[in-house]
Amino acid sequence: MHITVLSGAGLSAESGLGTFRDKDGLWTKYDLAEVATPEGFAADPEKVHSFYNARRKNAADAAFNAAHEALARLKTVFGQRLTLVTQNVDSLLEAAGARDVLHMHGALDRAKCTSCGHRFPALRVMSPQDPCPNCSSPTTRPDIVWFGEYPEHMGEIEQALSRCDLFVAIGTSGQVYPAAGLVDLARESGAQTLEINLEASDISHRFHDARYGPATEVVPNWVQELIG
Repeated sequence: MHITVLSGAGLSAESGLGTFRDKDGLWTKYDLAEVATPEGFAADPEKVHSFYNARRKNAADAAFNAAHEALARLKTVFGQRLTLVTQNVDSLLEAAGARDVLHMHGALDRAKCTSCGHRFPALRVMSPQDPCPNCSSPTTRPDIVWFGEYPEHMGEIEQALSRCDLFVAIGTSGQVYPAAGLVDLARESGAQTLEINLEASDISHRFHDARYGPATEVVPNWVQELIG
């Protein structure tokens, strides 16, 4: 059996990392056009860096939870037969021991240069004046996929979906594309589909099955059943 797992903000919510689209989510407190678009960065890079510096600190101070641990265990057992895809920009899956996680939307602990394309570990606190370690240009930014930019690893993700027998979405809102469309690609390939979430998402009707409840309870139970 080949499995593809897509995780979203709900996977890390119980580790204290805020979700985005709930009534108290991050996008109710910030104007995404100002802090999560290339245009916003061009207009006020200091503001954007401050926003991501705060998020980077929050993520670095967070601890992985039982759901992260369960997925890391599943990866250990299934190896190349499991593809872990995440919309999250934290590294809690890796902290829990998972390997080869595909970050669709980038990662807070990485930075990149807009001049030469070089990617490198992010400083804990970034600023517009930071030089690129490769070309020395002060044109570095968080290695985050902003609105209007194309997600990373889509070729690998689509390949995994084309061969998977089971697609599982964990803690996703179903409101952000192309991630919200992955369930359709999986179904077109003949895979069974499962939604694991705190409650039904906007696209729950597109899944064959669903399990609802806290990720730290539902995900470990599902993994235990799968592994036996």
